[in-house]
Amino acid sequence: MTVVDDRPATEVGSPRRRKEDARLIVGRTRWTDNLTLPGMLHLAMVRSPYAHARITSVDADAARQAPNVVAVLTGEDVKDIQGGLPCAWPITPDQKAPTHPSIAVDRVAFAGEIVAVVIARSPGEARDAAELVDVEYDELPAALELKAAAADQTLAHPDLGTNTSAVWTFDSGAAGTGGDVEAAISAARDGGIVIEREYRQQRLIPAFMEPRSFVCDPTGEQLTIWSSTQVPHFVRIFTAAVLGIPESKIRVIAPDVGGGFGGKLQFTPEEVITVLAARHTGKPCKYTETRSESLVSAHHGRDQWQKLTLAATADGHVTGLKVELLADMGAYLGLVTPGVPILGAFMFNAIYTFPAYHFTCRNVFTNKTWTDAYRGAGRPEATYAIERLMDELAVEVGVDPLEIRERNWIRHEQFPFTSVCGLEYDSGNYEAATARAKELFGYDDLRAEQARRRASNDPVQLGIGVSTFTEMCGLAPSRVLGSLSYAAGGWEAASVRMLPTGKVEVVTGTSPHGQGHETAWSQIVADRLGVPFEDVEVLHGDTQVAHKGLDTYGSRSLVVGAEAVIRAADKVIEKARVVAAHLLEASVEDIDFANGSFTVRGTDSAQAMAEVVWAAFSAHNLPDGFEPNLDSEATFDPVSFSFPHGTHLCAMEVDTETGQTTMRKYVAVDDIGTIVNPLIVHGQVHGGIVQGVAQALWEEAVYDDAGTLVSGSLVDYTIPSSADTISLTVDQTTSPSTTNTLGTKGVGEAGAIASTPAVVNAIVDAVRHLGVNDIRMPCTPERVWTAIRGASGSGGPSTAAAASHLGAGAPNHDPDSGAATQGGAQ
Repeated sequence: MTVVDDRPATEVGSPRRRKEDARLIVGRTRWTDNLTLPGMLHLAMVRSPYAHARITSVDADAARQAPNVVAVLTGEDVKDIQGGLPCAWPITPDQKAPTHPSIAVDRVAFAGEIVAVVIARSPGEARDAAELVDVEYDELPAALELKAAAADQTLAHPDLGTNTSAVWTFDSGAAGTGGDVEAAISAARDGGIVIEREYRQQRLIPAFMEPRSFVCDPTGEQLTIWSSTQVPHFVRIFTAAVLGIPESKIRVIAPDVGGGFGGKLQFTPEEVITVLAARHTGKPCKYTETRSESLVSAHHGRDQWQKLTLAATADGHVTGLKVELLADMGAYLGLVTPGVPILGAFMFNAIYTFPAYHFTCRNVFTNKTWTDAYRGAGRPEATYAIERLMDELAVEVGVDPLEIRERNWIRHEQFPFTSVCGLEYDSGNYEAATARAKELFGYDDLRAEQARRRASNDPVQLGIGVSTFTEMCGLAPSRVLGSLSYAAGGWEAASVRMLPTGKVEVVTGTSPHGQGHETAWSQIVADRLGVPFEDVEVLHGDTQVAHKGLDTYGSRSLVVGAEAVIRAADKVIEKARVVAAHLLEASVEDIDFANGSFTVRGTDSAQAMAEVVWAAFSAHNLPDGFEPNLDSEATFDPVSFSFPHGTHLCAMEVDTETGQTTMRKYVAVDDIGTIVNPLIVHGQVHGGIVQGVAQALWEEAVYDDAGTLVSGSLVDYTIPSSADTISLTVDQTTSPSTTNTLGTKGVGEAGAIASTPAVVNAIVDAVRHLGVNDIRMPCTPERVWTAIRGASGSGGPSTAAAASHLGAGAPNHDPDSGAATQGGAQ
């Protein structure tokens, strides 16, 4: 019988199915809410219905008398022990921030803030008793609209005296990384082009699949916390810091975690309250939020006003960019809330050779749920604005959107390239990615079809959207983060343990929640050590097992965490080489290692890795002074970010009579460096694209005039399903990174960064000839229809005379969208 070995020649690059999926598919999951401990109690939160109010009284007597209620805790009960929730990123020395209590004591600052917690023997009894807690409020004026809040018309926190938390500025002239932007704009007004636009980044909700859940067991010598978190190491550190518990007495476990998208990159009031409840009762306690609680109280994302001024020569070569942001912090500062727009500050220049750049961000408090990281965290906001603006420049010059980008992007032979922000882009090839995308998209044919539809005045118009992006990810370099006042570092740790039977355990400080680390790390180590993929086990998400780590966010796990794994594996090889040389009676320098075997150079003498591992374990015949184990660990702190990039093209059909939009085609070609697992990459890109499309078309967190979240269920907060999407065409080009061993770049956020402007550019492109140059997201049929009617009713250009890349013309002067000047004429 012939035995067929169907293993891939190399694991890296192979589309392995994920190890993690089998137990998820058959329901053998380890979600936090699945956990049941002896004597466990359950929590229900009492939340404020008001956006801003004084708490005048809390009467919990009826709740305390309810069946099987063990205790009720109010802010007054815990005010001396609850501490304040931390912000890890004070972006300026004078940043203002209110104390953020886990349970409000005398004032609430957003609808959904916790005012009491009920502890009972079952979840239902806790929820029923929570209805009996009688809280009296004195309602206060609420700061809700971002621009009004920036003007201090109503104060979100009156004791601060202002709604401005911080103002952060970058000036390329002052930094010595570029010229003076005001001089560039002034020069462009005299014979060049100046374009001013204002864009709105609506508020979004991460809406992860698994609601947040926390369990705390105080009964052992250690406090053990299970949390559906992206950051178990952070939870451990901040639990110790906020509650004054020795860190050595805290163990945090992140079991299976059902998505995060940045929404679980947080240290939450509910985590603190679960610990307080467990310590108060002396029993294990669990809290699992409802979906509506998740939408109203888990942190939100985006929410910015963006004003941009672009200067260019008459033929469309960019000379300067000025960005002015208003960023809504919500009611409090979360872990990285103030730093999110600052991450975007380094990406507004994108792939373009701007010689001058100025960025200012004003962070503003409002009486809404606080914002923080959401997939891309600052980079999608920046990419959206600059890619929308490059389309406007193409219209001004009268050329195709791809042509204007090509005139201004960094050419592949210019890498490594130092941007106007001072960041060094290590590698890239925008030409190759764009050429491949155009080929897959059928770009010229779709442009021809668009022209035919325009000529026939078809009521269903075709628009083509372009997004050529880069992002800085692999959030890591500790010195860079330190220079930006971030509290933590960005390194990552790993260890590789060689078991006596030849199996391998990899311990990683990253904490996956859907990314496929168990599979990808196994592929990398299998190649590195020459062992079967099946023989590698990856351990993570438990601070007692992986005691060092900085977790998973910012597309950092592969380029930082996997590099630590590689370095630990290489240390194993070097240790094993010494043992192999001893066993083979050869010099260490003469020992080669390949395909899991040590050989003496130029001979047939060999020792398999498994034999060397057993020899190290048995310790019967080791070199003098050699410690009998091969286990190794490594910590990696990169010197720079990684810079994946890509070209995304989108074709949208727009019914000009109803405003209905339909996606016709979507092509994404990303350059993410070396690919470890194409199947995982495609999944990440597909998911990211759909999330970005959702921002463009459907999703928005909406508050009413009283500060109540009216999109507080999945009936009103419209996340897409597979039925709402089309088949996406995804491909890659490769220019390996030079900052890590494998040449990898991040991929987890790419789709969400690139897709939003591609879709909106396509919709605007479809109706630009009708006088429309912007539609505020989400581009619902009502908003599209209103924009078309508004442009037609205000004397917008006719079809024949319209401004379009199909022919030169003047853009619409919409005061809500900004203004454009050409040749110095206002």
